[in-house]
Amino acid sequence: MNNKKNRINIVFSTNPEFKYQFENENTEPDTLPPEKQKLYLSLDKKNRNGKIVTIISNFIGKQDDLINLEKLLKTKCGTGGSSKDGEIIIQGDFRDKIEHILNQLGYKTIRKG
Repeated sequence: MNNKKNRINIVFSTNPEFKYQFENENTEPDTLPPEKQKLYLSLDKKNRNGKIVTIISNFIGKQDDLINLEKLLKTKCGTGGSSKDGEIIIQGDFRDKIEHILNQLGYKTIRKG
C-alpha cells in the first residue's frame, strides 16, 4: 500500500508520524446539517421510456445519510427510487410533496427546470 505513484499532494515528508493519503482511499465528506444544504429538485424522463422521475441533487455528505434520506422520501411518497453520486431518484412527479418534506426537515430547496 506504500506505492509512491498513488500518493496525493506530497512528494516527500521528513515527519516519521506522517501518513500518506493514497488515490484509492475513499474519503467521504462529512454530512452538512440540513440548514446548510441547498437541494435541487427537477423532473427527468430522458432514457426512461417516457416515465417521469423526480431528481433531488446536490446532497453533500456520506452515502449512508443519502440512503437514509432516500428511504424516508420513498416511504413518504409510497413509491420506488434509488440514490447514487449525491442524487436521489424518486419514481413519479412528487416535486411538491418532496419539497414540503425537505423543507420540514430544514433543507433549502430550489426547483430546476
